[in-house]
Amino acid sequence: MKTIITTTKAPAPIGPYNQAVLSGNTLYTSGQIAFNPETNELVLDNITDETKQVMENMKEVLAAAGMTFENVVKTSIFISDMNDFGAINTVYGSYFDEATAPARETVQVACLPKNVNVEISMIAIK
Repeated sequence: MKTIITTTKAPAPIGPYNQAVLSGNTLYTSGQIAFNPETNELVLDNITDETKQVMENMKEVLAAAGMTFENVVKTSIFISDMNDFGAINTVYGSYFDEATAPARETVQVACLPKNVNVEISMIAIK
């Protein structure tokens, strides 16, 4: 059985998918990009602000499922330029306790939706 998780505090899906799906105690999130849900505009001023918006969006999706970043066990980070890794990692790391941080992979890709620079998805367990 699966439960669809949605919140108006994060960007609405722009295709045939949901913000997250809860199956048992496991939450699978869709990738988040830097849409500001209040303005419906992308935050692309710089990679730091862009990554912060992605993480804030993910925070709201987790909250809608009754979870926090402490519940996250795995993340996937997709970036358009590996030269941005350091800045992305600094922002990303500020949302986790390093001692209990999740497993993760970070990969550079040719192109991301809406030509953004970073997209992040997560798996969390209650």
